[in-house]
Amino acid sequence: MNPPPLVFITGASSGIGQALALRYYRAGWSLALVARRADEIRQWAASQGLLGSRIATYAADVRDVAAITAAGRTCIAAQGLPEVVIANAGISVGMDTAVAADLEVMRATFETNVIGMAATFQPFVAAMRQRGSGALVGIASVAGIRGLPGHGAYCASKAATISYCESLRGECRPSGVKVVTLAPGYIDTPLTRRNRYSMPFLLSAESFADQAFKRVAAGDRFRVIPWQMGLVAGLMRLLPNALFDRLFAGRPRKHRQTE
Repeated sequence: MNPPPLVFITGASSGIGQALALRYYRAGWSLALVARRADEIRQWAASQGLLGSRIATYAADVRDVAAITAAGRTCIAAQGLPEVVIANAGISVGMDTAVAADLEVMRATFETNVIGMAATFQPFVAAMRQRGSGALVGIASVAGIRGLPGHGAYCASKAATISYCESLRGECRPSGVKVVTLAPGYIDTPLTRRNRYSMPFLLSAESFADQAFKRVAAGDRFRVIPWQMGLVAGLMRLLPNALFDRLFAGRPRKHRQTE
């Protein structure tokens, strides 16, 4: 009997990461779950009645390149090479370029959302290419489509993840390794609950995870979830700059770190 397939997920202690872990587990997969606070993952897994034989946890901050790449190598040694790696860990904080301290917010956002994604994938790329299969999944955001006022760090970082995954997809395609970019719209998580603006087509984390599971299995290259936000994103991309600026100039801004 073949062992269950393995998925490696970062940012697994809450929100989307936790919902993805539960969706994969219920589909019969084994889990390699990564977060800064691995004890929180273990407590959550116990509360859900998940079998310890199908779960391993790794404590690592994706901003720490040495730690997250070591977690990937340890996973391969202990559990084998995953079929799917999901770089989900991310942060979302507002910024004001006029405030010098917010430049550090931008640095942290890029280190987490962009460098952290690449560092998550790094231990698995060569081995997946050699095997000739696997999926590297980058969790981007619809916010990466256009730059929104007060969201400079987040929008720029998610635009970067979209382009990065597109580049990686071209590099991996000849070997049979898939790169899937998922761009969530508004998802009900701790990251979004403090937002002070309307969030159309808001999805639960569980609904997002179910759709994401299907899209990864289908090998989609790029997918906005939910589909309604995909239509909105397409329209936003087509808006002339002058009209876009006028429409979004007065939009409430995301909370800054000190607010």
